[in-house]
Amino acid sequence: MESSRFYVGQLVEHVKFGYRGVIFSVDAQFSLSDEWYDQVAKSRPPKDHPWYHVLVDQGDHATYVAERHLAASASSNQIEHPALGEFFGRFDGKRYLPKRPLH
Repeated sequence: MESSRFYVGQLVEHVKFGYRGVIFSVDAQFSLSDEWYDQVAKSRPPKDHPWYHVLVDQGDHATYVAERHLAASASSNQIEHPALGEFFGRFDGKRYLPKRPLH
């Protein structure tokens, strides 16, 4: 198992689908069901690498994305998402700062 390349509060872009978002949680490896993986993860990214929960900019949903499908966002513009306040206290101009300390 490798360490994650991205962190909670980081702005990212999905390299295949082009949307921007902010990471609100990181799993060291895939943690959803095999059924979800079989139905949604069509490119079969590795389960033993980090996966990320991402709030999608200009949306009201979140996605679960394998590390290989993400890149650091080229833009430092804030995102718009109704759940931002549930996870983050403020934006420092580059990243979102979590409300609660991370362990």
